Formats: sequence, structure tokens, C-alpha cells
Amino acid sequence: IDRKHGRARLSYSHPALEPILKPTYGVILYQEQVMEIAKVLAGYSLGSADLLRRAMGKKKPEAMARQREGFLRGAHERGVEEPIANRIFDLMEKFAGYGFNKSHSAAYALITYHTAWLKAHYPAQFMAAALSADMEHTDKVVTLIAECREMGLDVLNPDVNHCQFAFEATQDGKILYGLGAVKGIGYAVIEAVIEARNQGDEFRDLFDLCDRVDVKRVNRRAMESLIKSGALDSLGPHRASLMASLTTALNVAGQQSSDRSAGQTDFFGVSAPQQTVRAYRDAPEWSKELVLAGEKETLGLYLSGHPIDAYRAELAQVTDACLSELRPSEDRNVVVAGLVVGLRMMNTRRGDRMAFVTLDDKTARLEIAVFSELFSKSRDALRKDNLLIVQGSVNVDEYTGGFKMAAEHIYDIDEARNIFATKLVIRLTPDKISQDLYKVLENTLESSATGGCRVVFQYVTPSEQVTLPAGQRWRVCPTGQLLKDVEDLVGENAAWLVYKPITFIDATPVASTG
Repeated sequence: IDRKHGRARLSYSHPALEPILKPTYGVILYQEQVMEIAKVLAGYSLGSADLLRRAMGKKKPEAMARQREGFLRGAHERGVEEPIANRIFDLMEKFAGYGFNKSHSAAYALITYHTAWLKAHYPAQFMAAALSADMEHTDKVVTLIAECREMGLDVLNPDVNHCQFAFEATQDGKILYGLGAVKGIGYAVIEAVIEARNQGDEFRDLFDLCDRVDVKRVNRRAMESLIKSGALDSLGPHRASLMASLTTALNVAGQQSSDRSAGQTDFFGVSAPQQTVRAYRDAPEWSKELVLAGEKETLGLYLSGHPIDAYRAELAQVTDACLSELRPSEDRNVVVAGLVVGLRMMNTRRGDRMAFVTLDDKTARLEIAVFSELFSKSRDALRKDNLLIVQGSVNVDEYTGGFKMAAEHIYDIDEARNIFATKLVIRLTPDKISQDLYKVLENTLESSATGGCRVVFQYVTPSEQVTLPAGQRWRVCPTGQLLKDVEDLVGENAAWLVYKPITFIDATPVASTG
């Protein structure tokens, strides 16, 4: 479109596209004619004429009334009678009522057809391209990776031996993570790594990587980001050992680079640093929580797992849906859960404090508006990486096109357990039972016997199962620490909470008794 001269040009890449694109072309030309009419007839500037075009496209009555008034005034100044100017404006407005819709429908229908065909026939390539296009927007990457999982597509961890800057599809239908999506490293670092990789074989280990890349372009901070993201997992025992050995590897590489520059070799013509022992330092493996925290720091998301996975079965008892399944709920309240990954606070016009909280449950992210009254009650729970259960109404976000929620009740996980959990079930098997176990378990439960959650023992053998409720005095406060202590005694996944359905009376959550 040539806006300066009010002309539009169109070329068809294939004759079959002409009937699809021609309506779009006609309306593009019409929009230019609207601007030209406004300029000639009513003295509009190019900027004002474009505002008129936008107002007609959005069809907002208030904006159109203002535009009509200005149009008539400008036409009158140029000697055009008001009935004629009104008639011309009416004609332009009438065409805008269906012409814009027709152009948008034709254009979007064509795009929808193309993308649907590509997604159906080349799913890995399509999703890799979509991820690459939004690799700087973490919220969209989270949603797209969740969609890849639903489609059965594996998104592999970043790997310096195989990945490029952008996301790529492999021949077997998997997706290689784009190194450009790793935070803390720039294009120059990635370029240096790929250049070194292309000059020889795959990197054998951390020492080989540090030796071959240009250490002037790849600094320590970039290497730490690569380790935390999992991009160097194939080069060493585990991430803790890689991080502990990084200083040695960089020192060896720096010394060897200096010796090469100086032409220094040993008696046998071998570079001196080659004699340095290249062994990884022993270090305790990082816990799952620490591994995930490193991925969150460098990728903006949890890739190899998610902290919420440990709560998935428990949350399914109290939530209505995961975040990716949410739909507008203006007529009812819904309950969702997620980790706090974003938090911003602001003052309202009245001077009160409110917050916008971004929740992440691995499937998607959702922004929650927490208004002043609830903010003052829930302020302690609103902190990064805290697991929240939120009840409220979901609506369409007109700005982003996604969804947003207005919170009415907020609980952190321990608070929700204390209010809504009705039973702590402890499974016992013959191999676990002993007099010592009973004594330690009794002391553990007694230390938390200040709540209203009943304790139930589930005795399981290969041939039978018996449920034994504990006495009334064994009503505990079911905190995360208590669950961990009990599991340490009876085994992983051998203790869990049971919730009663939550109903809402006057927007107040009430756990059904029973």
C-alpha cells in the first residue's frame, strides 16, 4: 500500500488465489479511498484520515459521531453542502459495516487454512517455528511446550552438541530446544559454540568445550547459564559436578590458549596444559528442587519437571481445571492452582495497594488480579515460587486475547490443607511395621496434633487391605513438613491427604463435612 499517493497494488502468486485475495484487495483499496475522500472533501491530514479509517473499522458509535462532526465541519469550510457531505459519510460508514469484515474473514481464513494444514502434516516443524517466533516471550513458550506435550511431541533439553540458535525439528519428529531461548547468553556466545562445534567432532566433555571455544566470547557467566539450563548434561556426570569443575576447566583452557599464542610446548612437542589432569570434581548431586530452580532461572520455565508435579494428585481434588483448560466463567467461580512466577504491585486511584500475580501450573500461565481488600488479607502468601490455590471468576483479557482472573479467595498450600483436608491416610505394609516405627510415628503425629484433620491407617498385604481410623485425639494440622516426615518413615507416596468437595455459599468456600 502506497499511503502517500493513496494507491494500492496487488500481485497474485498463483491464479487460484485470485478469488480469495481479490475481496481483500478491494477493501484495502477502499480504505485508501476513504482516506483520500477525507483529505480532499474535508481537508483531513494523512494522520487524521487514518484515524477516520480506524474508527470506521472498529465501528464504535462514540468515535464515529466525533468523526462525522469533524468531517461535516471540514466539508462545510470547502463549500460542500451538509446533506451531500452527510450522504457521502453515510455511504463510507455503510460499507465499513461489512467490507472490513469480509476482508478480514478472507485473509484470516487463508492463514488459518495454511497453518492448520502445516500443523496437521508437519507438526514438529510447525511447533518448532512457532516456538522460535516467540522464544523471547516466556509465557507463550510455556503454553506452546504444553501444547507440544498434548500433541505427543518431545521437546528435548538444550544440548550444545546438537542445538542451534532457534528451535528445530529432528527427522524422528522431536524438537530440539533453541539455545537462543537460554537466558544469560547472547547471540555471540551461541555463535562461538556452534563455530567451534562445526570445526570438529562433538564436544567430548566440559574441558574439551572450554578448550575449543573462544574464551574471549564465552565467559564464565555464560557457561554457568548453559550448565543450569541442562545444555551441558551430555558433557559430564551431572550438573553439580560440572559446576564444581568449571573453574578448573576454564583455567586449563585459558592457560592452553596462552601457551598456543606464545608457541610454548614441552620437551616432546606437546602443549604443556595437555599434561594437566582433566578430572571432574566430586560434588553431591543437586536436588530436584535445585535442578528445577536452575532451569527456571535460565529458561524462564521448568523443562525436565515442575515443582507442582508433586502436588498434582492432591490439587486435582480441589481445583476445577488446569490453567490451559480454563474458559470464561462470568456466571460462576472456579478454583485453580499454580506457582507464583510473576508479581507486581501498584496503587489504585484511591491510594490502596493491589497486585497482579502470574500463576504457572506447567500447562499455561494466568494473570490474577488481587484487589485491595483481598491483597491486605493475603499479602504474606503473595511471594515468588509459592504454591497458591485461587478462587475467582475468569474473563477474556481484551488486551492480550487470553484470559484473566479476578481473585476472591487465596490460600497457600498449607493453609488450604488445614481448612479443607479431612483425612491423612497412611499406608502400612508388613515390611515397614515394627515397634520402633510405631513409636517414632506416634511422636511425629503428636507434634502436629493441633488441627482438625483425621488420621487413617491403611494396612495392606498382598491378599487384603484394612482401614483403621485413629482415635479422636489424633487430629493433626496437615502441613507439608508433616507429610514429608511421615513419608520418610513409611515410604514415598505412602501418605496422602483426602479432601471433601468445596462448595461456595455467598462466594465463601466451605468444605463439606463428613
